[in-house]
Amino acid sequence: MNYLISIDLDGTLTNERKEITPRTVSVLLRMQREGARLCLASGRPPYGMRPLAEQLHMADYGGILLCYNGGHIEDCATKQILAERTLDERLLPRLVEFQQKSGMTLMTYHGDAIYTEYPDDKYVAQSSRNNNMRIVGVTDFLHDVPRPINKCLMVGDPAIVPEWEKRMAEDMGERMHILHSTPYFIELLPSGIDKGTALAKILQHYGMSPRNLIAFGDSYNDIDMLRLAGKGVAMGNAEEKVKQAADYVTLTNEEDGVAVFLEEMISRHQQV
Repeated sequence: MNYLISIDLDGTLTNERKEITPRTVSVLLRMQREGARLCLASGRPPYGMRPLAEQLHMADYGGILLCYNGGHIEDCATKQILAERTLDERLLPRLVEFQQKSGMTLMTYHGDAIYTEYPDDKYVAQSSRNNNMRIVGVTDFLHDVPRPINKCLMVGDPAIVPEWEKRMAEDMGERMHILHSTPYFIELLPSGIDKGTALAKILQHYGMSPRNLIAFGDSYNDIDMLRLAGKGVAMGNAEEKVKQAADYVTLTNEEDGVAVFLEEMISRHQQV
């Protein structure tokens, strides 16, 4: 099977306990054994993605990690960084201003840790649990956070996230890619970074076309890759706008939607 299978993590590959079910592991191992290449595509940092790649034995089959929505692309077998972009540090003071105005919390990832001035924030704690990363409290975000910075996040009450996402996009949208991937996250990325753009480069690297791409996602940061893919698959729990961008809608992440779609595809292939 000459496919690149790109799968978002939270709300797509993993269930509400942040686990990949045995059924989904089994199907993805089969797809890889039969020649498909697997790409995990997430806003998560590399540290928060590698354990899942190990569970799926991706290093044995030429798997790829697409981290930070495409800001860091890593070969699972060699750990070689295939592409990397970092945030323009001249924008950091403006981000701190938005933190102060909005009452939200600014954070970033580095290595195995999350860095923020507000280590007790409940949304920072949620990100820590999702990625199994420690939290480091800093006194001054601008000066104390280690470099380079691939991505920042502004986290806070879902009721105010859309308003502040809009304000930040109006102010810095030409210099930074700004979007929200969960109700309480605003992702702050280098300009031009998104999953679709990154996957187009990966396809080209392997001599493949979008027709070879099967992509699964549930949130707004998945729309670009779903539109690019020959088979763009939205989860049953996806936002309505995400479903509209997809070619197919499968079951939810609690119902093994990724596995169900691939099992049906395998069955159709065998009947031909």
